[in-house]
Amino acid sequence: MKITMLGTGTSSGVPVLTCECPVCLSKDPKDNRLRSSVLIETDEVNLVIDSGPDFRQQLLRTQTKRLDALLFTHEHKDHTAGLDDVRPFNYLQGSKYMDIYARQNVLDQLKREFHYAFLESSYPGVPLIRTHAIENKAFAIDNLQIQPIQVMHHKLPVFGYRIGGFVYITDANAISEEEKEKIKDCDILVLNALQKTDHVSHFRLDQAIALAQEVRAKKTFFTHISHKMGFHKEVNAELPEGMELAFDGLSFTL
Repeated sequence: MKITMLGTGTSSGVPVLTCECPVCLSKDPKDNRLRSSVLIETDEVNLVIDSGPDFRQQLLRTQTKRLDALLFTHEHKDHTAGLDDVRPFNYLQGSKYMDIYARQNVLDQLKREFHYAFLESSYPGVPLIRTHAIENKAFAIDNLQIQPIQVMHHKLPVFGYRIGGFVYITDANAISEEEKEKIKDCDILVLNALQKTDHVSHFRLDQAIALAQEVRAKKTFFTHISHKMGFHKEVNAELPEGMELAFDGLSFTL
């Protein structure tokens, strides 16, 4: 299983077009982050978790030629706004419908926002989408076994996912003890850490470090990083052994 971080950033903070902070102007490509998303590739299935506003750009720069399914963590626009850009994959894959997996409330919101893709009588060229409602219990996409992990994004329930030894959690600031059991002893944990200071709906960096230590993750990468975190190189130097900031394009195999 090959895993590629398509994006490790966030929409939080100052709009990027007007931001003149040193991090946003950094020449280090690891400080330049698109919205959080991840590509998982196996011999049987190519899966993306979350299609935010940068979805098209992310898959163009990874030269992804095949996509079988989309899996959503939650309904916020920085994780769903790129859904329309499944259309090239519909075309390239012989008008094959794109399977999308999410909680029912997330699917309901997608159907409102992209209503033209769900009409009984639609016009040519709209996204071809087939929906699958999931709950907080294990399911499979082809032969890829997936375990949802329910976390809280302030008051909003959000899904993280465990796939084999890989755990992906973004947009969280609380996880119950029961759900933590699903994370324990994973090989690679990708976990959100927005910034070093308090935030209403995201883990601070020190909180994310503590959680990674608690669940005994063998290796941890932090994602959904705001420009307020600081420079990639400097923050990495401060992190405990076995922990790093993720960056766009980071790839590893399990």
